[in-house]
Amino acid sequence: MSGGPPAAPVLQVQGLHFAHAGQAPLFDGLSATLGPGLHWLQGESGSGKTTLLRLLAGELHCRGLLRLDGQVLAASSTAWRAAVCSIEARQESFDGLTPAALMAVVRQQHPALDEAAWQQHLDGFGLAPHAFKTLHMMSTGMRRKAALAAVLAAGCPLTLLDEPTAGLDGPAVAWLVQALAELGRQPRRAVLLACGHWPAGLACDGTWALPPP
Repeated sequence: MSGGPPAAPVLQVQGLHFAHAGQAPLFDGLSATLGPGLHWLQGESGSGKTTLLRLLAGELHCRGLLRLDGQVLAASSTAWRAAVCSIEARQESFDGLTPAALMAVVRQQHPALDEAAWQQHLDGFGLAPHAFKTLHMMSTGMRRKAALAAVLAAGCPLTLLDEPTAGLDGPAVAWLVQALAELGRQPRRAVLLACGHWPAGLACDGTWALPPP
């Protein structure tokens, strides 16, 4: 028996064009569709994985059609940026923030952020004893954990993660895999992971392979 019609796409990208100033196009007509679940953004070094995440997050301007949850939106619009969550843990403007202050900043842009879920992730990543510290006092791994706790709790239709396991210890990776598995089961959520190796023990619902540079 059929399991029913496939779920409607969460994200549709059609004819995306982008070039850094004075350079040849990095993307020229790139198209893809992401349904609900967990997706692997694959590509060689220099293929533009991080740049693509920044484009989808609305941090860079591009040409092309972007449709999120059935709505055509400009990637720079307030509505788009509220529906897509991505945090660069190394961002210098976060240096003076504690994990709670970082969460509050993320909640301003993503009002659906679940503070109880954020606390669970804070505990799961082992950050509770360090909650008084600002991010500049933290190691790279701890800083990434603080960012992940906020991103995972944001409740956005589209979540973008760039090398999310980098700098994490074994227990933190295990917690991240568990949290992503739970997100992947939610009906109208898509998560796109740009990473060299897919996390062990995590089901992958689809791949988006970028052409070599």
